[in-house]
Amino acid sequence: MKNTVLRAVLLSSSLLAASALFGGQALAKTLVYCSEANPETFNPAIGTADSTMDAAAKTIFNRLVEFKPGTTEVGPALAESWDVSPDGKTYTFHLRKGVKFQSNEHFTPTRDFNADDVLYTFNRQRDANNPYHKLGGGAYEYFNALGMGSLIDKIEKVDDNTVRFTLTAPNVTFLAGIALDYLSILSLEQTEKMVAAGTPELIDSAPVGTGPFALEAYVPDSQIRYAANKDYWRGAPKIDTLVFAITPEPTTRVERIKANECQVAAPPPPSAVAELKADPDINVLDLKGQNIGVLGFNVEHKPLDDVRVRMALAKALDRKAIVEAVYSGAGSVAGSVVPPAQIGAVTDAGIDYDPDGARKLLKEAGHESDIKISLWAMPVSRPYNPNAKRMAEMIQADWAAVGVKSEIVSFEWGEYLKRTAAGEHDAFLLGGSSDNGDPDNMLSYLLSCDGVKGGSNRSRWCDKDFEKLLDDGRVAADPKQRAEIYGKAQEILKHEVPVAPIAHSVVAIPVRKSVLNYVLDPFGRQNFAAVDMAE
Repeated sequence: MKNTVLRAVLLSSSLLAASALFGGQALAKTLVYCSEANPETFNPAIGTADSTMDAAAKTIFNRLVEFKPGTTEVGPALAESWDVSPDGKTYTFHLRKGVKFQSNEHFTPTRDFNADDVLYTFNRQRDANNPYHKLGGGAYEYFNALGMGSLIDKIEKVDDNTVRFTLTAPNVTFLAGIALDYLSILSLEQTEKMVAAGTPELIDSAPVGTGPFALEAYVPDSQIRYAANKDYWRGAPKIDTLVFAITPEPTTRVERIKANECQVAAPPPPSAVAELKADPDINVLDLKGQNIGVLGFNVEHKPLDDVRVRMALAKALDRKAIVEAVYSGAGSVAGSVVPPAQIGAVTDAGIDYDPDGARKLLKEAGHESDIKISLWAMPVSRPYNPNAKRMAEMIQADWAAVGVKSEIVSFEWGEYLKRTAAGEHDAFLLGGSSDNGDPDNMLSYLLSCDGVKGGSNRSRWCDKDFEKLLDDGRVAADPKQRAEIYGKAQEILKHEVPVAPIAHSVVAIPVRKSVLNYVLDPFGRQNFAAVDMAE
């Protein structure tokens, strides 16, 4: 209760401060979003969590191309048009002119966005010899996992407003790939000035972008405050102040949105959805079929390097009971890591509940009763797993029933991601929401060989046959052929079990009816650029 009161006081203070920013004018509009976690950083290039992308990529920045609101269709953004060569290997982007970067107390831009910023954003991630590659730790998890480094042969500045990408091979996922949040365009000029001033950390903690809102203040575990970017190239946002009220506890988010302390909230507990739908002042928007919650196994740690042990641990799980208890009717048992709405998704993970079969496999592997492993569980609710602690406890009990001892481990969210990326865990709970609606996205991020190096493949499993299928899927243009390729890739996962798919969830986003023009993002991200508030 004490923490709840403290958060409420801080939130009220932020709203008063926001009002003061606009001279107390009655027409100043503030929207509060109850978010689920702190961002890891405000630099999308080095972040991975949805909380980071919501707080940074969708709010402060833009990309060359972006998904049209509410769709999976790629449209113009900082690139107003592009040409593709007949062989599908060369993309020439024509950049939008007159786009201005934001300014803050540490930096004021002297020029508009141009080709130099595009080259910097991409080359910083792809080139280990780039002078800025190691800034912020130099771990570009998304870039590495999705194979952008090997896909892009070269990037050329044709002139200030034209950039040419040459690929090593045609790739049907390229445009959707560069629309992803981690390729938000950063300011080269800010980076140069912050590095020269000896304060490179400000690139990640006090960034400037071309997006709809400028970062004003951040109090970890409490709030993030933004002001509308009046020079936004798409037109100034209709709300003057945006506040992220960081509210990790799902039930507290429910209380806050019902009390109008926030107007949009991250997913509530599934058990609270009916209550929210009954509230006459709240709309509950549903998003289905674009995520996966998994139990993963670190194959570099014994005895998890033995596929028989991994299969046994997967078969020991009563996934149906887990999904019923954790998702409360808002989830379904997963047949694959590929969400069911995507091409090539399969429905049978090959790990039906079979405790006797699990015991037999453990005995065959020489581990009838001697296994003790760590089971890592996220500290925050996620769209794909609303209660990792409860799920971990049920997995722990299922494993104990077949003679496997486990210890549940957790850390603060940013630390959890960092440590699992480094491979400190044995087994882990995680998952993800699709970034672009293509099966390559989830398969590559979670399980590619490049993802082992980048840290996104927390199973640390690398299979050459699987990797070849990923490569084939990126080149094939025919949807039927791609579906067959991804079906074969999922067959490999079924036999190798680097992860045990648990559930696909239905994500609920509560929005107060005073919020206008809110569009549900098909990938579960938050974008407030076009939102307005009723008078």
